[in-house]
Amino acid sequence: MADAAPPNDLMDIRDETAKPRMLIVDDQPVNIQALYAVFGTSFQVFMAINGEQAIKVALQERPDIILLDVILPDINGHDVCLKLKKMPETADIPILFVTAQSDPDEETRALEVGGMDFIQKPINPAVVRARVNTQMTLKRQTDLLKRMAFIDGLTRIYNRRYMDDRLASEWGRSLRQGDTLCVVMIDVDHFKLYNDFYGHQQGDECLRSVASALKHALWRPCDVLTRYGGEEFACILPDTSLQGAMQVAQRLADAVEGQRIPHEKSSARTHVSVSIGVAVKPAGFEGSLGDLLAAADANLYEAKRKGRAQVCGSELPRQVQPLPVSKPDTVATTMQAPPTVVDVGH
Repeated sequence: MADAAPPNDLMDIRDETAKPRMLIVDDQPVNIQALYAVFGTSFQVFMAINGEQAIKVALQERPDIILLDVILPDINGHDVCLKLKKMPETADIPILFVTAQSDPDEETRALEVGGMDFIQKPINPAVVRARVNTQMTLKRQTDLLKRMAFIDGLTRIYNRRYMDDRLASEWGRSLRQGDTLCVVMIDVDHFKLYNDFYGHQQGDECLRSVASALKHALWRPCDVLTRYGGEEFACILPDTSLQGAMQVAQRLADAVEGQRIPHEKSSARTHVSVSIGVAVKPAGFEGSLGDLLAAADANLYEAKRKGRAQVCGSELPRQVQPLPVSKPDTVATTMQAPPTVVDVGH
């Protein structure tokens, strides 16, 4: 397992006391210096002098706002904006065009491709500061609403909607960078029996305790825990090998059992335990995100079949094998069958 991976949070939640991040894109150093003079004390400023560099920095640093020139030496600012808006990691970053062009058609074009504002050069410091502040206020409000929409009301961790969005983002990043990606599915053993025996109020408290234990067992900032539904949780572990993922999964299981929450109706333990399925996408994988999720689900099922309170995991082969055709007139669908399963009992 890698020691770290860059955080890739769709909501980009940071320390609220930290400076917001700004990316300035302009091929003229004098223009960058002029904008830095306005925002250098209130923002952490990153700079790019062409379109390709701007896209790379935006993906790597996840700025809160981008000031973008239209005329660049490689690709123009309009195309840069279109590319950023198509990628989930950068789609919600407000982009303000700062350009010497004054043609109304150019301003219209800038807004049509996704720009939030159009500022003419030479800049007026007071005007550009006010317009940036307006966009930052709107972004903070939007981020707050997203944060509320993505949080599970019972456990106060991320919900299924966030899981779906974040996993799609991580999938794209792993393909671009050639990294591994791991999904971990977690199910509380015999939770229906727990609810029936102890009552739904105690069941809610149990889920909150399980969520807290799982959250504290994830150590990297880039690892994500979500409530997938009911008594099921899911984790996303970017840039993680099968060996590392199995270690994390075992730590998650141990954290839950370490709470020693009594469960008299469980056939697996005398206390609350979890079954865990792990699936890892290797670098160069040719299948789909659905294949990864299907493998994690299959490994979770295998952990339950073996008696629960188990961790089972596998790495997908790089090439997806087609399912055998049962009838001559049946079209085979391409789907990843789980390879040899690694299980860890505890």
